[in-house]
Amino acid sequence: MAKGDILTPPGTGYIDCLTPDQKKILKEVWSIIFSIADSGEVIVPPELKCYIQKDSLSEEAAGHEAGMAKISLQELGLSVDKLRPILWDNVMGDHPGIRELCSARKWNVMKALNMMFKAFKWRLDEDIPSIKYSTDTQLNELYPKFFAQLDSGKFYIHGTDYENRPVVYLHNHLHRPRDQPNKTLERLVVYVIEAGRALVQHPVETVCLVFDLTGTTLENLDYEMAKYLSSIFEAYYPESLGRIIYHGAPIVFWAVWKLVESWMDPVVASKVRFTKNDQDLTQYIPAEHLPDRYKGGRNRYTYKYIYPEPRENDCMNDTETKNRLVAEWKAMMWKFEALTREWIAAGTENPTTARVEEEIEAERSQLTKDLRAA
Repeated sequence: MAKGDILTPPGTGYIDCLTPDQKKILKEVWSIIFSIADSGEVIVPPELKCYIQKDSLSEEAAGHEAGMAKISLQELGLSVDKLRPILWDNVMGDHPGIRELCSARKWNVMKALNMMFKAFKWRLDEDIPSIKYSTDTQLNELYPKFFAQLDSGKFYIHGTDYENRPVVYLHNHLHRPRDQPNKTLERLVVYVIEAGRALVQHPVETVCLVFDLTGTTLENLDYEMAKYLSSIFEAYYPESLGRIIYHGAPIVFWAVWKLVESWMDPVVASKVRFTKNDQDLTQYIPAEHLPDRYKGGRNRYTYKYIYPEPRENDCMNDTETKNRLVAEWKAMMWKFEALTREWIAAGTENPTTARVEEEIEAERSQLTKDLRAA
């Protein structure tokens, strides 16, 4: 364990059960984010500086063993005008992606910040918001065979597991690596992940991923995509997976499992479970939620993609209404930020507010729901 790491005790680390130390660190991270969002750079105290990683921050910030260090958005390839939109676009809970980053880096402030800025840069470079806000028709025009991926049924989300996590199904026998451009498949993966995150509701913070390997042959195995999935969950969607189930793995899978496992973060690997037969799935997914294609499942569901109807998205051309709604969303964003600053001050020796943390947290939680709905 590195100096400064705080291991999350059993039952803590999630937003409703943070330890006092974890809440303090979360406030510290927020404070640094606001400082850098206001001015484009922040001076890091010496006691935190040793956790800056040289591969992503400047030599000025990482190269000296003593004194203050500086984090600069410009040196990270970011800017003040882009930081806030990408931060608030990520709102999925009271702390938009930040609690997960802190937990993924064992509550080490600088490691969490380093990971966060890398994730923000990736979301900007890959234009992730465009995947969230574009229509399926637009995505199909940009990425060849995108409709075909949606129609194939290789990915879909249905029901919840015993922990109320949305269940994402991946039917590997329907996938052939050469049937579509790799970029299209990468976009589909992000599309499904973002949809799954949108379905997660407080107090749930993760999803359940079922890799159905029934009928899988060598021609269905896709090493590059397996590596891509592993890398983005670890680097850009940390703490998003609560359970990973490999179902009905054939002999050919076990020949490559050790390679796949080596790509996984140890924390992610610890969440993996294997099921041999359909009935085993009911250990993790209630029968009433499990599609009846599986023996023991009582949910009469069969995935079918519904293609967009002509002109069904014409309302998106109403720029006047769109601008009004965006303005309302931004107003909520600034209110959320003000509440977060108030929350940071609450509970300190010199609070700037008479309100208690619990009251502020309750208001932030409600505003989070409004931001997501907007």
